[in-house]
Amino acid sequence: MSEKWDVRFVKLAMHIANWSKDPSTKVGCVVVGEDREIRSTGFNGFPRGIKDDEERLLDREQKYPLICHAEENAIMHAARIGVSLKGSTAYVTWPPCSRCARSLIQSGIKEIIYPTPGEIPERWIEDFNISNSMISEAGVIVRTIDL
Repeated sequence: MSEKWDVRFVKLAMHIANWSKDPSTKVGCVVVGEDREIRSTGFNGFPRGIKDDEERLLDREQKYPLICHAEENAIMHAARIGVSLKGSTAYVTWPPCSRCARSLIQSGIKEIIYPTPGEIPERWIEDFNISNSMISEAGVIVRTIDL
């Protein structure tokens, strides 16, 4: 796909990220097939199907175990509607964590594209390195774009 389309899909992922209920975890994902058709989307937040509970939204300790990462939310949504993600490209707003990288690899994603990240916070550097290693070993292409 051209860089123009890459930018469009990353910006769409950024728009979707704003649907997150938690401002500290605004990450969005758009999974696109080879013909530029959107196969699935996801954002960080409660997995679809879990009833939002106002108390849990206020209590971060209880909320975090239920949070579904954007990439996993997109994969779960595709599975529910019977859409294959094999050979697709995942556009995300932030480099995937190791948990999401594993899920993307298992779903058959061929490429991951995200904006060139700024400085990675110290607490995420080790997981970022693990994620990059897993993605590289699986032969998934990673590209960053400047917005």
